[in-house]
Amino acid sequence: MFKKKRRWHCLPGQEPTEMDKKIMFWEAKGKEVPTRNLIKTPEQIEGIRKSGIVNTGCLDEVARHIRVGMSTQEIDDICMAYCKEHQAVPACLNYEGFPKSVCVSINEVVCHGIPKANEFLQEGDIVNVDMTTIVDGYYADASRMFIVGQTTPEKEQLVRVAKECLEIGMEAAKPYSFVGDIGHAIEKHAKKFGYSIVRDLCGHGVGLKFHEEPDVVHYGHRGTGMLLVPGMVFTIEPMVNMGTWKVYIDADDPYGWEVITGDELPSAQWEHTLVMTEHGVEVLTY
Repeated sequence: MFKKKRRWHCLPGQEPTEMDKKIMFWEAKGKEVPTRNLIKTPEQIEGIRKSGIVNTGCLDEVARHIRVGMSTQEIDDICMAYCKEHQAVPACLNYEGFPKSVCVSINEVVCHGIPKANEFLQEGDIVNVDMTTIVDGYYADASRMFIVGQTTPEKEQLVRVAKECLEIGMEAAKPYSFVGDIGHAIEKHAKKFGYSIVRDLCGHGVGLKFHEEPDVVHYGHRGTGMLLVPGMVFTIEPMVNMGTWKVYIDADDPYGWEVITGDELPSAQWEHTLVMTEHGVEVLTY
């Protein structure tokens, strides 16, 4: 029989560090561990942090302007202009055929909503704006929910609980814990309100590329998935549905991107880019 190839390797000519020992301990127990290239250097983390500052500023700019009657294309225009002003590149633009610089997803659109000149925000809409910025080659990814005007108590609760799910997921992300610990905590909280967690989409590693390892699922069991260690950068971005967790791609979307809840009930999502430290996660997109 062939031995399973090890993912983690100590640096040549050096004694194993405490981190090396912890990672090798879990790998020996059959757990999934990161490869060394997933551990960002302090210089790389600082680069991602700078991209996160621009990302936050972009979403702040949207918050200042979002209103009843504006088109989703206007939101895209705001984000594109902000990126140009701050020497950033919107990662979504032309990514695998996505035609705009930002994702704008309204009500039952879970994610990847494409901005349109003829799509207008209405009183009571809940809207997710998902922005990924590239600054000097470093990626930062975050999204926020916005309530347009006055909405229903049911939608308000969904938006609030989705944010709580993100915060609870962040609390569950501890050094040398597992991705599954995050998902377990998020799903448990969502279920208290009768909500479901989308299973077909997930968070992800980020920083040097748009999408890296690990896949950060927002449901599941403790102790599963990849080991989380200091220096890893990833997103947590739970998509919380009022009804079923099942989703489908809008058949009328010529680009094949827009994801809609299976029962067309509302969905909400919040997202941050995070770096794991020795004490827990630090948010890079505040």
